[in-house]
Amino acid sequence: MTLPASDTIVLFPDGAVAADAVVLHTEALPDGRIAVVLDRTPFHPVDLAWPDQGPDRGVLVAGEDEWPVLDVLVGATDGGALAVGEAVPVRVGTEGWTFVVVHIVPSDTDLHEGTPVRAAVDTDRRAALSAGHTACHLASLALDRALATAWSKPVPTDGLAAPAFDRLAIERSLIRRYGSEDEYRIGKSLRKQGFDPAALDDTERLAAAVDGTLREWIASGAPVRIERDDEGLSGRRTWVCALPDGEVRIPCGGTHVSSLAELGEARVRFATEPQKGGVGLTMTTRVTADG
Repeated sequence: MTLPASDTIVLFPDGAVAADAVVLHTEALPDGRIAVVLDRTPFHPVDLAWPDQGPDRGVLVAGEDEWPVLDVLVGATDGGALAVGEAVPVRVGTEGWTFVVVHIVPSDTDLHEGTPVRAAVDTDRRAALSAGHTACHLASLALDRALATAWSKPVPTDGLAAPAFDRLAIERSLIRRYGSEDEYRIGKSLRKQGFDPAALDDTERLAAAVDGTLREWIASGAPVRIERDDEGLSGRRTWVCALPDGEVRIPCGGTHVSSLAELGEARVRFATEPQKGGVGLTMTTRVTADG
């Protein structure tokens, strides 16, 4: 079997949910399912470096036959075997490697190299995750703003010039349908950088401040776009939003709405818990999309 010699052309950054493609490679996985690599795809895979957004779901259609896409992962090859998902041994973009989107389909899927297919994404799931991801970025920026006075020393700033609490304290982020969950750690390192944990004592007041900023930004209906330097999977992609406070740019490999007008109401809630040597903060964001 021939392994791809160039990166998969990815169409999801432009919001595509369907595309005609050609099968470049198929192989059986250890669990019996089949890995399918196309020349181009609208399917969003789980990112290797920051797997916050889950995979798209959908179908591959060839003629009258249709197979469900059970998972979508990143694969890589240096000309030898194809490594898939967590088995990929290098960072995306490593020289000498080809990076591809791997569509996982059932074991009885009858697809072969050279077969033309129609790749179609589950649009409801895509819309829900895109809304959740955009809301996640907005909430992180609004949180930075709400905590701006909690710093006593200069620290790196976000795209709106506020101290970058989100970037400095983030431990884990998970994009959900119409929402997200972000976990932060406030430990010795953050305190040495000048952050006062007392700013988290009144989480209801903090949530009210973040919600107020979210209302203002969403009401603006600001456009959202993804910029990229290459159409291949390895290309750098950046989320760009023209907020009332200024244009913000955040490196991001996920999917998003095209305008904040697509978001209805976004709200956050916070929970804190003691941790060894510090405090854990969880921000849960929920959004009601206007569609």
